[in-house]
Amino acid sequence: QVQLVESGGGLVQPGGSLRLSCAASGFTLSRYNMNWYRQAPGKERELVATITSVGYTNYADSVKGRFTIFRDHAKNTVYLQMNSLKPEDTAVYYCNAKEVNYWGQGTQVTVSS
Repeated sequence: QVQLVESGGGLVQPGGSLRLSCAASGFTLSRYNMNWYRQAPGKERELVATITSVGYTNYADSVKGRFTIFRDHAKNTVYLQMNSLKPEDTAVYYCNAKEVNYWGQGTQVTVSS
């Protein structure tokens, strides 16, 4: 059974850090371009970060220098390290395997004092 399961979200103060995980089962995620998206209330889903099958990374301007996407082949998991978090980073974060359009269920990130 193909599945993507995100975890690691939560409530954090501005300036804090979180690491999101996206564990894949039923397929090998390193064969695909993997994305992290986010969707804030009342806003469209936004592409945040991408790691390609060959390891290239790309980021939205709003998170560049603060977020890092990386993967662990052995754990079949992709991560999003988020530092210097801002209230505007508050959203539900989703991972996605682009070529096969697999999506996880999302994990809530709330940045608030």
